[in-house]
Amino acid sequence: MTTKVAVIGSGNIGTDLMIKILRLSESLEIAAMVGIDPDSDGLARARRLKVATTHEGLDGLVGLDEFTDVEIVFDATSAGAHRHHDEVLRSLGRRVVDLTPAALGPYVVPPVNGDDHLDASNVNMVTCGGQATIPIVAAVSAVAPVHYGEIVASISSRSAGPGTRANIDEFTETTSSAVEKVGGATRGKAIIVLNPAEPPLIMRDTVYCLVGDCDDTAVTDSVEQMVARVQTYVPGYRLKQKVQFDRVADDDPLRSLLPASSRAGDAAKVSVFLEVEGAAHYLPAYAGNLDIMTSAALRTAERMAAHRAPEVATR
Repeated sequence: MTTKVAVIGSGNIGTDLMIKILRLSESLEIAAMVGIDPDSDGLARARRLKVATTHEGLDGLVGLDEFTDVEIVFDATSAGAHRHHDEVLRSLGRRVVDLTPAALGPYVVPPVNGDDHLDASNVNMVTCGGQATIPIVAAVSAVAPVHYGEIVASISSRSAGPGTRANIDEFTETTSSAVEKVGGATRGKAIIVLNPAEPPLIMRDTVYCLVGDCDDTAVTDSVEQMVARVQTYVPGYRLKQKVQFDRVADDDPLRSLLPASSRAGDAAKVSVFLEVEGAAHYLPAYAGNLDIMTSAALRTAERMAAHRAPEVATR
C-alpha cells in the first residue's frame, strides 16, 4: 500500500523531488504537483508524467480531486510562504515535510534523528548545508563533547535559485540552530558561499568542531561510519580527505570558545572536508546541495509513511 503525497513548488527542488518519488520510492505515490507559474518546467514535466497539476498554489491543490487522498505534503517554496501553507494544511489534517528554512516543526536529519519525530504534523529538513554537515557534527559529538561547531557550505551559484537567495538569512539562522539542537554542539555557526566558478563546482562542505581532549581514532571511526549511513540515500556524499586534528595551543584565540572550566586543559580542532555530488535525476550533478535536500526529504517521508502504515491497516 502506497501513501499519496503532493509537492508544492515547481522549481528546481520540487521538480527533482517529484522525479525522485516517481523513480525511487516504493512506498510513496505522487498525486499532485503545485506551482504558481503555469509555464514552469516543473509543471510541464509533471503533466508529461501524468501527474495532476495546478498553477494556482495551495488553493489550487485543495481544489483538486486528487487532494482527497493526499496524506503528506512536501513544501519546496520559501520560508515566508510556508507559514501560510502550514497553517492551512494542518487545519486540513495533512502532514507536512518542510524543505524551506521556516523551521516551524522539529528539525530532522535522517541518520541522526530520523525516527524521533515520526508522529509530528510538520517536520523541517533544515537546509542543504545542514543536511550535509550536521551528521558530521553529530558523529564527532557522539564520542567527544563539541564545544563549538562551525560549518561552511559552498555551492555553485548556478544551483542557487531565487528561493535559496531569498532565504540566506534564514539559512544561516536555521542551520546554526540545528548544529546545536541536532548536531549536539554547545554553540553553532553556519556560513554559505555561492561559488560563481565556471564550469560549476559540486557542493563542498567544511565542518570544524572544537573539542576537548579526544581519541583521534574514535572520532575518525565515528565520522566514517556516519558518512556510510548518509551514502545509503545520497551515494555522491563523500569525504574529500582524511579527518584532520590540530591541537589548540594555550595562547590560541580558539580557546575563548571553550567553556571556562575547560580552557586550561587539552583541546583540539577537528576538521572534516566533504563533497556532495548529485544523482542528476533532474538537476546537474554539481547541484549536490539540492540533491541532498530532496533525498533527505524523501527518506523522511518514507519513514513517516512506514510508521503510520500499521495504524492505517487496523482501521
